[in-house]
Amino acid sequence: MLEIEEFDAVPPPHFARHFASVPSYTQFKDTFWLDWGPIFYRGRLNGSAKVQCIASDPGATERIALRTLVGDAGQRVQGLLQKLGLVNSYLCLNAYAYALIPSQSQDGDDLLLRADHLAWRNLLFDMAKAPALQAVIAFGAQARNAVANWPGKGSIPVFNLPHPSSHDADLLADGWRSAVVELRTMVTADDGGDINGANYGEILSEADYAPISKADLPFGLPDFVGDDSWLRMASPPQFASVTRPRPDDRHTLIWKAPIKT
Repeated sequence: MLEIEEFDAVPPPHFARHFASVPSYTQFKDTFWLDWGPIFYRGRLNGSAKVQCIASDPGATERIALRTLVGDAGQRVQGLLQKLGLVNSYLCLNAYAYALIPSQSQDGDDLLLRADHLAWRNLLFDMAKAPALQAVIAFGAQARNAVANWPGKGSIPVFNLPHPSSHDADLLADGWRSAVVELRTMVTADDGGDINGANYGEILSEADYAPISKADLPFGLPDFVGDDSWLRMASPPQFASVTRPRPDDRHTLIWKAPIKT
């Protein structure tokens, strides 16, 4: 039986108030999947994060899980954190609180640096920054831009890496492999963490994924959420348990569960 304590609780009140004050995206209603609402974080908001991961935006799986970086891309990020010996001491945030429609990413750039959004996001990054923080990892162009425009990062080392969903397999593996070598010299492993495991090969493989910790997820989700290995092992492989069907992708999600045997 799962104990409630294994799961993530609600965010601390000061974070919850800040999340609730996210600036409006309605002017960009054709740029984002607005109807499903915002998603803000995954990981530690208590100041214990040694690595702060910044991604671009939450996806469809994140809407179901109520936490960011939970789907296929998130499980790749979890594998990276595992290679750094991090079991709990990390935090994942986004450049955008809402899911960005990929074909509209250029319009999203206009919102990224709007004064109200810039101020809100930088304050969030500042709130999440703590003495324990040893590195920031920005995944993809939007995250890189967000971090570049965050004065509060100070002298904390920033790693600009390809997004985990990058279609350039060689670029992804090369960038992440080099980062692991350097990050292992500056990030202190958690108790129970292992920094002596294999680094990335020529491309990412199933061994480079890791399930999302239950400590990152709210109580009540099915136990398969955060581990899509059953889909990746299917024939043909699939990479998302939650999809947006066209033409009604703005209002419909399809969530697929594994068949119990």
